[in-house]
Amino acid sequence: MTDLVERNGATGARALPASTDVVIIGAGQAGLSAAWHLRRLGLEPGTDLVVLDRGPATGGAWQFRWESLRLDDAHKVDDLPGMREMGLSFATADVERPARDVVREYYDRYERFFDLRVARPVHVTGVHDEGEGLSVTTTAGDIEARVVVNASGTWARPFRPHMPGIADFRGRQISTPEYREAAEFSGRRVLVVGGGTSAVGFLRELEGVAAETIWVTRRPVTFVNDPKGGVKAVRAADEAARSGRPLPSIISGTGLPATPANLAARDRGLLVARPMFSVIEPDGVRWEDGSFERVDAIIWATGFRAELSHLAPLRLREPGGGMWVRDGRSVRDPRLFMAGYGPQASTIGANRAGRTVARQVMAELERSGVRTPAGRAG
Repeated sequence: MTDLVERNGATGARALPASTDVVIIGAGQAGLSAAWHLRRLGLEPGTDLVVLDRGPATGGAWQFRWESLRLDDAHKVDDLPGMREMGLSFATADVERPARDVVREYYDRYERFFDLRVARPVHVTGVHDEGEGLSVTTTAGDIEARVVVNASGTWARPFRPHMPGIADFRGRQISTPEYREAAEFSGRRVLVVGGGTSAVGFLRELEGVAAETIWVTRRPVTFVNDPKGGVKAVRAADEAARSGRPLPSIISGTGLPATPANLAARDRGLLVARPMFSVIEPDGVRWEDGSFERVDAIIWATGFRAELSHLAPLRLREPGGGMWVRDGRSVRDPRLFMAGYGPQASTIGANRAGRTVARQVMAELERSGVRTPAGRAG
């Protein structure tokens, strides 16, 4: 499947194939991991394998993170498979540089070293059933594929809970992807909503810059040093994916890391969460006891949902709103694989997902007679 056509909006003069064996949607950690494993199993990037990314640069969602975020403040960024071969590791990266710059640089070097030929910026608008294969509709034209690996992530779909009065608030409201720097909130009373690491990072950065910060969460906050907490959260996400239910919040199953910085901030009164307010009013929020709190801005650090709108034409949503996925593969349509979804959404899980998905993709191509067990075209 190597019939090449020029596509407006593709990466420079690079041509995308009109048809291919595998299309990967997304070049974040899960997408690049799957691409590396598929290349290792015999697929040729740019012809047998096409990786599409809507971002303007390398780095996946990391390229959009706020400037002050450092690697030692974030969740552990696991190395991509094959990075040791390049002499690179996030474990030894410069923690003084913005995390987004480090990840963007390392991913760029990774894509070039393994010649993954990621096409960007290419936005996927739909995936359609075409009988034997799937049609991937993009801003650069359509691509026919035997198999699609979805690794679109969550960053483009921040979640805001419905709250009475939310549309009436006269102050500023933003979600996590819109946050840039604390200076934008200088001298303001800022309400931060959410119980995850982004919320904690915002509160620590706003300290001494904002006039006051108020932290609210739906659940009581716990600071833990439990290496098995992540295992429990991954298990809960796997159970949800296998039953087609909406995915649970990872942080709800792990708690917040009990780092010295977090514990010190808690002890000095910064990281002390209040229960959720009952209603938003034009100039602030009203608490359950009827008292009123004036605020100038609300930062919704309330997590994300998987970006799956482009898969809507396949009609794979379950009645509860989730997708039925087992071991990274759609149960409803076995030609669709979900890398980085559910239990695979963590950094370590994304790498494991790449290996698992790649093996299943090759098995599917062999089953359909497109590839031989040795990886050669059939």
